[in-house]
Amino acid sequence: MPKQSAPQELAGIAPKLVEVTDDVLFGDVWERPGLSPRDRSLVTVSVLAALYRGEQLGYHLGVALDNGLSVEELSEAITHLAFYTGWPNAMSAITRLKTIADERAAA
Repeated sequence: MPKQSAPQELAGIAPKLVEVTDDVLFGDVWERPGLSPRDRSLVTVSVLAALYRGEQLGYHLGVALDNGLSVEELSEAITHLAFYTGWPNAMSAITRLKTIADERAAA
């Protein structure tokens, strides 16, 4: 999987945010050996779905698939989250997952 990076088009307005995203979040935290990229993706997707952070969720669902999680595993995690984080959060997350899965199947 290619190294993750902040959207470089944001560097013009928030260069430090892009820098720390690339260097600290993706260059250090995501590379730590304590969790696999797959496990980090599952945690990240779960938190983004739970907190209703749809703008970031789509990107991280794609990363999760690239990191070895299956659509079925992500669907199961989102279903499980529905009972702890709320139905609307889960329905929004599963809708995003379906869109991404459909796009990848068509490609």
